[in-house]
Amino acid sequence: MTIRYCGRDFSESELTQIRRLITDNPGSRRAELSRMTCRTLEWYKPDGGLKDMSARVAMLRMQEDGLIALPPPRNKRPDSSVHLTSRSNPGSPIIQPAGVLKPLVLQRVRKKPDSRLWNEYIERYHYLGHSLLPGAQLRYFVHAANQPIALLGFGAAAWQTAPRDRFIGWSHDQRKKNLHLIVNKASAPAHAPYLHPCRQRTLPDPALGSIQKPRFHDSGHDSQATPR
Repeated sequence: MTIRYCGRDFSESELTQIRRLITDNPGSRRAELSRMTCRTLEWYKPDGGLKDMSARVAMLRMQEDGLIALPPPRNKRPDSSVHLTSRSNPGSPIIQPAGVLKPLVLQRVRKKPDSRLWNEYIERYHYLGHSLLPGAQLRYFVHAANQPIALLGFGAAAWQTAPRDRFIGWSHDQRKKNLHLIVNKASAPAHAPYLHPCRQRTLPDPALGSIQKPRFHDSGHDSQATPR
């Protein structure tokens, strides 16, 4: 008998191993337990890294289903609300053809202040407002003439999307094997008042720690995935 969480089937013996890890490490935090679980069950991403975020989500759902008992969280859940500041106020309008805005410089969001500012721009200018990108993700500012003109966001692909999978021609087993070759493209706004839906062929960094060279991007809005 197996039970599926986060795209992985867990056997009863594996659930027993997870319970034993929790019992044998009473002082460990939930994040530490998820990493131990990945190593014990050999749950790795295609690039060799631990799938610790997937493990953390899976273990929370196991607890909700009464299969394991995690230690209580030690910290309060961080405040995910976005607070608008003057940093995201509209800049001067750019009245130029897009082709002359060179060079374009991509800055990857790595630090918390940049993350907050990226979220703030989304909250202020995107018609849907800010919501957390699910799963693994990459976010960028695009700069021209030392000012941000666009934001880009990429996230992990949806586990199962029938129109996309039919378009590619995947079987169930092929999707399980190759899903890491799909990257989800999130639309993001340019610096006000312009809007820029991101459509680029390749990612400038090794993506998401698991996508080595994306073969498709999935817009999340179109009825079909777009081959690249």
